[in-house]
Amino acid sequence: MQLWFSDEHTAHARLQIRLKEHLYSGRSEFQRIDIYDSHEFGRVLILDGVLMLSEMDEFVYHEMLVHVPMAVNPLVERVLVIGAGDGGIVRELVRYGGIKSIDMVEIDEMVVAACRAHLPATAGCLDDPRLRIYYEDGLRFVRNKADEYDLIIVDSTDPVGPGEGLFTKEFYGNCYKALTKDGIMVNQMGGVVYADDIATAKRSYERIKSTFPVALCYQAHVCTYPGGLWLLGYGSKGLHPAHDLKADKWRENGLDTRYYNTDLHTSSFVMPNNVKKLLEG
Repeated sequence: MQLWFSDEHTAHARLQIRLKEHLYSGRSEFQRIDIYDSHEFGRVLILDGVLMLSEMDEFVYHEMLVHVPMAVNPLVERVLVIGAGDGGIVRELVRYGGIKSIDMVEIDEMVVAACRAHLPATAGCLDDPRLRIYYEDGLRFVRNKADEYDLIIVDSTDPVGPGEGLFTKEFYGNCYKALTKDGIMVNQMGGVVYADDIATAKRSYERIKSTFPVALCYQAHVCTYPGGLWLLGYGSKGLHPAHDLKADKWRENGLDTRYYNTDLHTSSFVMPNNVKKLLEG
């Protein structure tokens, strides 16, 4: 008998993945958590029936959320990560020797425990001594911070359930306050193929623009995400992602990345015409 998982992108479109094995299932107070091993995409993390990551393409998403801001400001020392219970963001951050502290705020402790046990490719760096994990609400955590972080990375789920508060104007305002004078915030915004995803991305972009002096979108191509073309948000108090790119300095790190490079960095901020119209209309 064949076992398949269906990720429902809309009422009329879905991604189907043939599975090898059901590795884990649990229900926290926030959501249902499932981890499967699949034939084509390796291990996959599913939250409330929605695919969050696959081992086959997770590096695209995680590299673009981490290395883009790190190439703009190589002097980042203090980082706040909100969400990211799978560990992929932390895995990329700990590759930088100059980072002194990483605070990770994840509301669901069961997600972290499940990923530690079954997704070592992403969660294998969660014991780094620079990392502190806080199991609480990210919106509430950041309210009390001021001038504390050089970089904030918001790796949230979609704006429903536990992730809903991480797309509000209040939240972005609190992130602005929590950043240092050269601080940068990046976040996942959503897709630009299906109507509901477009509305989410547009709303998030408008709120970032109303909060940060420098506010742009950039793109990553994650084939298992709805539509494959995913938007990420960039907001800063002054550093521009293209004009202030420190390409030579970033390359001195000698990082072996699978997707990100500094040429792609610049081009990722150039939007196709249809996406520009969607965001500006």
